[in-house]
Amino acid sequence: MPDVRQIAEEIVGREGGFVNDPDDPGGATNHGVTIGTLRRLGIDVNRDTRIDVADVRALTRKQAVEIYLRHYYEAPGIASLPEALQASVFDMYVNAGRNAVKILQRLLSDMGFPCDPDGEIGPQTIRAAQMAWEAAPSHLVDAYGIARRNYYYALADKRPASRKFARARDGGKGGWIKRAEEFISPKYHLTEAQHLARVAAWG
Repeated sequence: MPDVRQIAEEIVGREGGFVNDPDDPGGATNHGVTIGTLRRLGIDVNRDTRIDVADVRALTRKQAVEIYLRHYYEAPGIASLPEALQASVFDMYVNAGRNAVKILQRLLSDMGFPCDPDGEIGPQTIRAAQMAWEAAPSHLVDAYGIARRNYYYALADKRPASRKFARARDGGKGGWIKRAEEFISPKYHLTEAQHLARVAAWG
């Protein structure tokens, strides 16, 4: 696995720059860090005593990396998971918060290693993840990546405004799906035809 700082750098690169998309429930975002995150963490980037869109714009790439390392890798305890899983769970935690852990917990339970889907990486989840890794070391990372991909599709099923993140304008795979597949072996990537069949009901 790459150095965790390198993973954070790659996440920042994947997230892109400043965006304020009205269809994104996260609101204004820069390097993937939302205005809600800055407010929750009390980070006043431009030190003008209020945290608003101007702070999101002012956030540097370096600051984003540090936020990810401290609050999205260290704080949730991702380092306690099997090393091979850490990059994908870290990337998903940046994108989906505690849902990244819930996806893993449901997967582990489905694999026969029960743990409560509470979004917390505690002793139960750590033990279940380690047991699953020992039982299926060549499959667990792909299984988690596929579960991520399914999560994105399901989210877009329920929320039409989010479909543009799962399906590109030309009908092909959107950013969410491509992102999940970066952590899935190529043999498990959906073909364009499979993707089109999956999103056909969206109209």
